[in-house]
Amino acid sequence: MISSPPQSAVRLSSAQHLRRTLKAQLYDELAPSQVVALIERDGDLARKELADRLRQVINRQTGWGAGSGDHKELIDEVLAEVMGFGPLDTLLRDPSITEVMVNGPDRIFFERAGKLYRAQMRFDDEEQVRAVIERIIAPLGRRIDEQNPLVNGRLPAGHRVHAVIPPLALDGPILTIRKFRERIYTLEELAADASLPPLLVPLLQWAVLARQNIAVSGGTGSGKTTFLNALSLIIPPGERIITIEDNAELSFSHHPHVVRLEARPANLEGAGAITIRDLVINSLRMRPDRIIVGEVRGDEALEMLQAMTTGHDGSLTTLHANTPREVISRLVTMVNYGAPLPLAAVQVQIASALDLIVHLGRLSGGHRQVLELCEVGGVADGEVCLRRLAHFQQTGVAANGRPEGDWIVDGQPKFFEQVQARGIASAEALEEWMDKSRAGQSNG
Repeated sequence: MISSPPQSAVRLSSAQHLRRTLKAQLYDELAPSQVVALIERDGDLARKELADRLRQVINRQTGWGAGSGDHKELIDEVLAEVMGFGPLDTLLRDPSITEVMVNGPDRIFFERAGKLYRAQMRFDDEEQVRAVIERIIAPLGRRIDEQNPLVNGRLPAGHRVHAVIPPLALDGPILTIRKFRERIYTLEELAADASLPPLLVPLLQWAVLARQNIAVSGGTGSGKTTFLNALSLIIPPGERIITIEDNAELSFSHHPHVVRLEARPANLEGAGAITIRDLVINSLRMRPDRIIVGEVRGDEALEMLQAMTTGHDGSLTTLHANTPREVISRLVTMVNYGAPLPLAAVQVQIASALDLIVHLGRLSGGHRQVLELCEVGGVADGEVCLRRLAHFQQTGVAANGRPEGDWIVDGQPKFFEQVQARGIASAEALEEWMDKSRAGQSNG
């Protein structure tokens, strides 16, 4: 005996049928190309006109048996498919959500305040997920199929997109959207959120103004881009900044003189790729005061380090690493991707180029914060010297899930000499900072 499908499945099948019927009849009246042209001309006007058309289609139907409230929900769902990203529209409009993850049609997750939640909405089937992926990548000139089952891209709003389909994705199409944060947090705001102690705010401001080369390190989702943007707010407006990214995520609307460069993948014929390394090399011919590489992860490391030691001090970058010491080993590996140089030569290059490493982490409860600040020195005993300036020592977890602990200031930065010599801060201000660090540690 074949059992009847559960009521939820019947309702889903019915809703899916209504949506598809309504969408098909809309396209009978307006060709897809006309709908796209209408949306591109004026999105708000297009939404109103398409909603009116859909109501007219519904009014001509018989036997749908739906009230006006259901009609509105049905129209909204069809508009989300035609104009947006289907079930994901609500999540993408929510400013508190930082990432959306689709693990198949009926498993949608999102991140809010560092924690993962499962969403109530779902796609009808794998076909609808594929349709959303196609809608995202089509305007980017990308293709996804069995021959090219991986794609990276960026939505017009700036959201970073990564999609994988079978045969690589065993359980159906996978879509991950890292949302772009339009508003940049200042260091003071990060301190207010306990992402770093207030005592480190002036220290980092002085470091940027003293043109220290800074690497922001951490694991995936530890807040590296957010922190890099906060540091960028300190760069004086009279300086020319060149930003280089794989997928543009940094926001520089606050700065008057920024040139933003984005790498380009190969086209459908496999030609025309422009790499991060290509952009770093070309940026040196564009008279930069500072070069900001959104994330260094390959053979562009050598050119970036050379730029830092040839008049482009004050540059910033991020990279994946689990500890400040791992930053050094990863840079050695990445330099050797481009040029197999002797280890000693690479270490000297790194020690000469990098001044500070700000290491971030993601602690219990999903809270992101600075964990350690290190100054990079010379080379001794076959290793690049790291001198810890400050670190967070966790002692427990608060009732709200936030980590509790103390910030330990380990020493005075060597760049304080440059801060004073350049008139960035007086000897009295620097001494006052040291007095505060000695007087007591800052609670995390």
